[in-house]
Amino acid sequence: MSANDDAGSGGGEAATVRQADRAAYRGAGRIKIDGVGKRFGDLQVFKGIDLEIGEREIVSVVGPSGCGKTTLLRAIDGLVDTTEGEIRIGGERVVGPPRGVAVVFQHFGLFPWKTVYENVAYGLRLAKASKAQIAESVPRHIELVGLKGFEKAYPYQLSGGMQQRTGLARALATDPQVLLMDEPFAAIDAQTREILQFELLRIWESRPMSMVFVTHSIEEAVLMGDRVVVLRGRPSSIDQIIETGLPRPRTRDVFGTPRFNEVREQVWSLLMREAEQAERELQEVR
Repeated sequence: MSANDDAGSGGGEAATVRQADRAAYRGAGRIKIDGVGKRFGDLQVFKGIDLEIGEREIVSVVGPSGCGKTTLLRAIDGLVDTTEGEIRIGGERVVGPPRGVAVVFQHFGLFPWKTVYENVAYGLRLAKASKAQIAESVPRHIELVGLKGFEKAYPYQLSGGMQQRTGLARALATDPQVLLMDEPFAAIDAQTREILQFELLRIWESRPMSMVFVTHSIEEAVLMGDRVVVLRGRPSSIDQIIETGLPRPRTRDVFGTPRFNEVREQVWSLLMREAEQAERELQEVR
């Protein structure tokens, strides 16, 4: 675990929970990232990433563009091999796409020739679920994300928010233990984005799991996460891990709390420090 874990957890009305209590809330470590680095040829993307994520925890990941957030997510999903270190999920080393892990992408990733029902059923069919399992799970998850009545619609007939709801239902239908979110709401308008943020939080409250949430939005990172991981540098590494200390379940009221604003400003300051450092290095090159 990073030496900076729990940085920023002092102060604030909701940030006084003892570390032992937080660990009990999170549950046992589901994802363990130990000394992970990734290199593409001569380019070292990140190095020395150490992080443990509980079985009932949402960890947000932020950092400047190009710091390797998506690459790290793909490494957790076994789609990218690590150059150094190892990743374990449920005690098993990740050497390929692991069972029990689902991903929701920024650009929906729906099959345009399949209906909502068939898109949601896709992961279950890959897992060779029975017809009875599909018939039970698919309608339940379509209703869970608020798309009941749109089972026969095609993606082109849906708004962006409805398409992302379909992608979320497809991921949840496989009953994952780990949910990886790669900027899932970045391509959606601001109003729909906020609605889906709270929809996802509502769903997570009904069945907590390990979630890694990659985003460029500081407010979204703080809203969603139990902790916020801030990456910095090139190659990137963990700068700080900030305990949000915000209560669950979360409602829109959280935006007006002193603790929310305190954590948002702390993350903002860290990212601005990184941007200023990058600008200084660019000026030196010039």
